[in-house]
Amino acid sequence: MSHNNRRVFIKQATALAGAFGAASMFNHAHAESFSNASARVAHLTPQQVSADEDYWATIQQAYTVNPSIINLNNGGVSPAPAVVQKALDRYNALCNEGPSYFMWRILDMGREPLREKLAALAGCLPDEIAINRNATEALNTVIYGITLKSGDEVIGSFQDYPNMMHAYEQRALRDGIIYKRLDFKFPIENDEEIVKAYADAITPKTKLIHVTHMVNWVGQLMPVRKICDMAHGKGIEVICDGAHSFGLIDFKIPDLHCDYFGTSLHKFLSAPIGSGMMWIRKDHIEKIWPLTCADKPQSPDIRKFEQLGTRSFAIEQAIGEAINFHNGIGPKRKEDRIRYLKNYWAEKAKAIPKVKLHTSLKDQYSCAICGVSIDGMTPGELDSALWNKYKIHVVGIVWQTISCIRVTPHVYTTIADLDKFVKALTEIAAKGK
Repeated sequence: MSHNNRRVFIKQATALAGAFGAASMFNHAHAESFSNASARVAHLTPQQVSADEDYWATIQQAYTVNPSIINLNNGGVSPAPAVVQKALDRYNALCNEGPSYFMWRILDMGREPLREKLAALAGCLPDEIAINRNATEALNTVIYGITLKSGDEVIGSFQDYPNMMHAYEQRALRDGIIYKRLDFKFPIENDEEIVKAYADAITPKTKLIHVTHMVNWVGQLMPVRKICDMAHGKGIEVICDGAHSFGLIDFKIPDLHCDYFGTSLHKFLSAPIGSGMMWIRKDHIEKIWPLTCADKPQSPDIRKFEQLGTRSFAIEQAIGEAINFHNGIGPKRKEDRIRYLKNYWAEKAKAIPKVKLHTSLKDQYSCAICGVSIDGMTPGELDSALWNKYKIHVVGIVWQTISCIRVTPHVYTTIADLDKFVKALTEIAAKGK
């Protein structure tokens, strides 16, 4: 190998360790500006910082969002900050210089450091974390992998995510399990009412409860820990869908007391699109069958869930820079800011004639997502009116007891954008259809 080639090789190999040390792209791009911004507000509580626009301007500048539209549908997929996009580009370019070499002999070595970073963020053991592509893959792995026989009951709700409901419906068709669903009318500002609904549905045949931590439709925060403690007292296990809560709410997974947890990392963590994570309590790993083949399917090793074959190693490694970015802000500071943004527009909107909120504004029951509707308009009509005239992107929802648009800001969302949104709601409500 020539001297130049060796230098290139060392540079490429070093890219692997980039997200996990002092040479990370985040440190090069943001360490100084984030540090300076944090030092200026160090004497303030996270809640006080939530309204400090100078601080958040530093964070907003790290994103590359299109200035010609106002994206308020971050609950579906969040944009990644520029540093995460650059990391993804770097790793993709490296893979394409020699895919089988750089993917399996270089980048694949980064999965264990990434597992450790995710575990630190989740507050759990690295050996309880599997890295996958989204919450659907994570949760379907458990739903299909847990041993249930004909007649065994599972309790969920009609407000769970459709992909999870479909998975239980498929198990009912194939295996004869009984899938029972509660039907909530949100918002509900009473933990005991929610816990009692699950408890009342339990029979001697109930083996599993499925609960969504933050309901994707309207952002209701569910009392997961209380549900888990109730269920465990009756010998029932709990799967928690944390697709919208992880990277948004400042919590540690084991504190929820659930047995299984799945999430998408491309929502509030702002990792590359198509990244997710599964957590299984260590003593449960052995009994869960992998979704795809594994050489030792009954192994207690969490890595048996990652035997997917060829996948995007670049996406996996770029997750590391998203974690750096998240930690650079601070989990509690980030949670309080996004809740502040939600409350900022929602408090103004609820005073507009004909406008109705579908989400609690109490901290215990909501954070980022809030549903809103205008009397006399369908969610589709309101969605279209916001886009066609104001270039504001939301999503219309008609599902079971829910009929509204879902509005979800993120850390890059500006107060000016939310003022435009409130102004748009005011004008549309005054005009009607």
